[in-house]
Amino acid sequence: MNWIFIHGAGCTGAVFAAQTAALGGVAIDLPGHAAPGAPSSIRECSDAVFAELDARGLHDVILCGSSMGGAIAIECALRHDPRVRGIALLGSGAKLRVAPSIIQGIERDFENTARTAASYFFSEATPERVDAVVAMMRAVGAEQTARDYRACDAFDRTGDLEKIDVPVVAITGEHDVMTPPKFAHFIAERVPHGSVTIVPDAGHLVMIEQPGRTNDALRAFAAGIRP
Repeated sequence: MNWIFIHGAGCTGAVFAAQTAALGGVAIDLPGHAAPGAPSSIRECSDAVFAELDARGLHDVILCGSSMGGAIAIECALRHDPRVRGIALLGSGAKLRVAPSIIQGIERDFENTARTAASYFFSEATPERVDAVVAMMRAVGAEQTARDYRACDAFDRTGDLEKIDVPVVAITGEHDVMTPPKFAHFIAERVPHGSVTIVPDAGHLVMIEQPGRTNDALRAFAAGIRP
């Protein structure tokens, strides 16, 4: 199996450094995030993922998406491309509403809003973790980050989960306040082949805060997919 890691809003593939080091695979940078382009919808981002598979000639792929990246993975799975053998969702959901105040804050007061948002990404928001996320969002920029959040806010596949025909694991930090564990359970209860892993001592960016436990859950998921 080939891992493809898909980052979330305002981020880049760098959030998956611990996963690519342990599991291999590719952490892509979506268009507009350290790569040319300016996507404004989850569908456009899913097009970019398939373009990446085409360019790399990849088959037997597991898509692993964080937050918005999970929404993109869901969108990809609903296209029933045989190259996609499973999806792993990290701190994500089938519907990702974003408070208007966050989008407005990104557009009007980017630095402070990014720092406030980053403080909610961890169960233990150390200055080092928050600074690293803010630097990443700053590199992506306010315009693309706002497009990302608007794309998330428009995303709703709650009525289509039963159409996903590949295995799905929803992995969420027990202290995730952005996409709480109930989001993971909602997905797993509605897809035909779903499971849940709730990671202790972790918030929204579970793969950064608890990389070992996240990697163990991903390995176990991959092991259950038939070659």
